[in-house]
Amino acid sequence: MMYDDDGDRSDFAEPYGRSALRKSSRKNPRIYPCPRCGRPNMLTAKDKARHYVCDYCANSAEVYGY
Repeated sequence: MMYDDDGDRSDFAEPYGRSALRKSSRKNPRIYPCPRCGRPNMLTAKDKARHYVCDYCANSAEVYGY
């Protein structure tokens, strides 16, 4: 799989992985629950603002079509 190395992916938790979630930091902690499964501390404020779900739920949706 090829990636565009010109794109800045440093804001992602897994810069070249499958996750779309942003990395956790002191200014962007993982303090929000997943809106789909309710697991606590799964999303950062940036993730929540983008209406994301946790990786588990996102992967389940891709595999099972939820």
